[in-house]
Amino acid sequence: MKSYRYDVEIIHLLVSPEHAYFGRAKDGAADVPTSDAERVELVAGKGIVGDRFFGKAAHMDAAVTLFAVEALESIASDLGVGPLDPLLTRRNIVFRGAHLAPLIGEEFALESHGALVRLRGGRPAHPCAWMDKVLTPGAHAAMRGRGGLRCQPLSTGILHRGPVTLLSPVPLEPELAGTATLLRPTRLP
Repeated sequence: MKSYRYDVEIIHLLVSPEHAYFGRAKDGAADVPTSDAERVELVAGKGIVGDRFFGKAAHMDAAVTLFAVEALESIASDLGVGPLDPLLTRRNIVFRGAHLAPLIGEEFALESHGALVRLRGGRPAHPCAWMDKVLTPGAHAAMRGRGGLRCQPLSTGILHRGPVTLLSPVPLEPELAGTATLLRPTRLP
């Protein structure tokens, strides 16, 4: 099997034991502990140790969310606002230089400090309406098609913030990391 290697950077590793965005946005986000970790432990089939989705049956195939910071930079540019905080998106692993959309349905790996963590790209990470409240008005719509990738960890291992190698079975185009992918047309009128 051919493997393509891409040097990327993990700039944030978000771990939160509880959900912050639920209920009505006008009531504000829940005050929950969140850490931007230096390293996280992924467990095969379960997710990130200590995270709100770890071991939850409903999230086994999508326990870890990857996100390209270039998407958030494009959104800020499109909306004419200053820099947006990537941690407010509540995505677990925020990259610089990672084109994620082609990894849907693919098995790939991240090499961090000499160790490999294998993942399966699942479904796109669709944004919630909370993005208009916590990022900026219009962010919810602007984030559609570039909200990241929900993944299932296939192996157990440690990821560290900093330079990593993304090993992909398909070619990626890092310059498209911030570009929205084509969404299916809605069936609603």
